[in-house]
Amino acid sequence: MAHVQEWLSAENVVAVATAVAGVVASAVMVWYERRVPRRKRIGYRVQMDNPIGHGVRAGRANVRLGLFDEAPDMSDATLVLLRVENDGSQSIADNDYTGRELHGLTAVFSGRVIRGVSVTQPSGTDHLMDHFTAAAGFGYRDGVLRIPRVPLNRGDHFKLLVLLSGGDVAGPIRLIGGIRDGEVHPNRSATPDEKPPLFSRAARLITVMLTLCVVALATIIVVRDDTPPPVECAKGELTLTGSTAFAPVLRGLAKEYEKDCEGADITVDARGSSAGVNELALLGAQSKKGSPPVIAFSDGPSTNRDARLVGHRVALSVFTLVVNDGLRPPGATLTVDDVRRLYRGEITRWRQLDASLPDIPVVLVSRDADSGTRQVFQRTVLNGWERVPSTSLDCRRDDLPAPDAVTRCELDSTEQVLTTVARLPGAIGYSELTVTTGRPGLRGLALDGREPSVENLETGDASYPYYGAEYAYTYRRPPADSLADSFLAHLRRGTAQSVIRGQGHVPCETATGARLCDERVRGDGGGGA
Repeated sequence: MAHVQEWLSAENVVAVATAVAGVVASAVMVWYERRVPRRKRIGYRVQMDNPIGHGVRAGRANVRLGLFDEAPDMSDATLVLLRVENDGSQSIADNDYTGRELHGLTAVFSGRVIRGVSVTQPSGTDHLMDHFTAAAGFGYRDGVLRIPRVPLNRGDHFKLLVLLSGGDVAGPIRLIGGIRDGEVHPNRSATPDEKPPLFSRAARLITVMLTLCVVALATIIVVRDDTPPPVECAKGELTLTGSTAFAPVLRGLAKEYEKDCEGADITVDARGSSAGVNELALLGAQSKKGSPPVIAFSDGPSTNRDARLVGHRVALSVFTLVVNDGLRPPGATLTVDDVRRLYRGEITRWRQLDASLPDIPVVLVSRDADSGTRQVFQRTVLNGWERVPSTSLDCRRDDLPAPDAVTRCELDSTEQVLTTVARLPGAIGYSELTVTTGRPGLRGLALDGREPSVENLETGDASYPYYGAEYAYTYRRPPADSLADSFLAHLRRGTAQSVIRGQGHVPCETATGARLCDERVRGDGGGGA
């Protein structure tokens, strides 16, 4: 009796009652579909939306031949097969379309540009093709396709194969228009030869979703869930330190791991690449357990020579030079030779570099010696050290040794650099690219006319020089059951790759990323797993 009373708790009664309500709602929907007559209806469904190749935006190799590879502006081309069908109970005439335009329907491919359209129809309905003429309103512009007033008998359909570029697959696709005493509505996507479903998409979706929700609710309340966490999860505490430029990625990765793995506590304490790696080496030397629960991230290979440090390649980061928005170099570009002259102290006033620039002093806003961003800058752009000594703590010119000396300061973080460059006229600095987007007071610079671009790097174009490999360092190999080892494995999973890519970096696990990471690692003279 006690067991029965426990089962008949309020939560269980609610669960069972909800389940019964879900079954009744499903039965009512089926009855409605069978008993209530349909009006005039035009349905549409996206039967195919695929990239040509394997998808540059997905970070995979884009393998193509012939015109698919030779046509301009087609690096992100996609093919969409759109089926338009009369799935109502009545025929539709050309005067049943209610729009005031010459054409009857409008297909909108949001975020993409139409490059070509082909119309197909099933056998026995060749007469439909006579309606697809420019005189009947058939045409396209940008991402909008105009479809003529095509009469459709009950069950008739036609298909539009559309070649697009400029956007991702699975973007919004809408068919807009009106039918007298009827409607235009989306149907479930189907294979090209599949027949229209017996029940409407709305009816099936409501029925399935309501039933699943009810069953899930009843299961959660009535049956205790003892499902263990994923095998790769580990509990404990872990600190992620090092690169301030990579810190937004680390915060996203930590949050995502903690969401998936209960009992993991991950702290992000970014303080500069070298500072983080050096602290890891010190903690490792003092630890009796061999490998402390710390992972240090470095922009480029670490300069610490401790042989017990193990580097793991993670991603490629693109960096950029930024100037105060009051400076407007011609074409927003500098040559690499211009940049080297600036950082050798040969240019003290911007007018010396170009007559169109204001006659104001040059202010070099640099990172400190612990910065991996600075080390990548010196290695890939300057081909040497910044030769101008630090002359100021806050980039002010009060204490310069000579009136014509160049002001140079060293700051602790990427955020401090960007804030200072935006504040000081004549200032120039450097930063990871994505954190500069949309910031007021800053102007990004190209190098030798090459724009900093993550998208170009994803496609294999490494002509822009200022980018580097991001490394994750551990002290020795962490134990197999540790949170550090689990987190490193997590970095190679698809969800983590999405976080890395979403923050504007190219994962080393992709085909293009792996090749570019190998090339950059060899260029750096570094290693890494």
